[in-house]
Amino acid sequence: MKTCVTCGDDLHPERAEKYDYCTGPECQKQNRTGLTMVSVGVNKSADQFLVLDERAREELAGGRHHDTRRASFGPRTPSPARAAGAGAGAGAEPAGSSPAPAELARKRARTPKPRRSWTGSQERLALLYNEQGLRPDEIADRLGLSRYVVTRIILTAPRRRR
Repeated sequence: MKTCVTCGDDLHPERAEKYDYCTGPECQKQNRTGLTMVSVGVNKSADQFLVLDERAREELAGGRHHDTRRASFGPRTPSPARAAGAGAGAGAEPAGSSPAPAELARKRARTPKPRRSWTGSQERLALLYNEQGLRPDEIADRLGLSRYVVTRIILTAPRRRR
C-alpha cells in the first residue's frame, strides 16, 4: 500500500492511482499544483480552453488548434511578387520592410486622383435629374452616358442638405 509523501499516512487505493499525497489540508496545501489552461479557439459565442498537458502541447506544436482564418502566424511575409523583385522601381521598398507614416503620406499625396469620364455639366445635370426622380438608365439616355457612369456620378457626389 502507498503512503503520503508528506505525512506518511496510508493512501486509499483509488487515490493512489493518481496522487502520491493524502487529502489532509496540510498535505494538499503543500503538494497540489494548479493546472495551466490555454485558450485555443475563440468564436463569437464562447472560448475554448484546454488543460496544458503533454498531449495538448504536442497538439499545439503540431498545428492542430491553429486559427484557419489566418493565413500565417507572426510578422507579415512579403508577397511573392515583391519577393521576386517584380514591381521594384522607383519608390519600391525592400521586401519585409514597412514604410514610415510620413512616407505613406507623401505617396498618397503623389498618387493622382482617378480620372472622371464625365464633365462637370454632365454631373450637375445627372444630379438634377436624379433629384427629380429619374432612374439612372433614363438619365444615361438623356446625357449620352452609360448607366454605370451615371450611377457612379450619383454615388460619388457629395450629399446635398435639404
